[in-house]
Amino acid sequence: MDARLDPTRFLGLEEGEAHVIRNAGGSAREALRSLVISQLLLGTREVAVVKHTDCGMLGITNREIYEKIERDLGVDAGGIDFLPFRGLEDAVRDDVHFLRSSALIGGAVAIRGFIYDVKSGRVSELA
Repeated sequence: MDARLDPTRFLGLEEGEAHVIRNAGGSAREALRSLVISQLLLGTREVAVVKHTDCGMLGITNREIYEKIERDLGVDAGGIDFLPFRGLEDAVRDDVHFLRSSALIGGAVAIRGFIYDVKSGRVSELA
């Protein structure tokens, strides 16, 4: 979701070579619906989970998000899991494991995990 990231550029992709699904925190759980459609209806055979340094979802808690929403909007968002995470590498590995374990993602789909460093532009593969 972060505007500082251009996945096609840092992954060396040309237009039309990838479906890019973006969301807060790069959550595979939130993207599952789109990944299933991409795989089953459009024929993709590889998934790259990419999270990045300096992510707004890193280190924040649902409670902190709920409090901000209550303060700023006067709304109770307690029924929503915003999927924050504590550790970047663990979050990438957890998402890769989640997708590899999902019955909705075919076994022939390659699933890899990466971290993008927003300061250096470097991409590191983890899983």
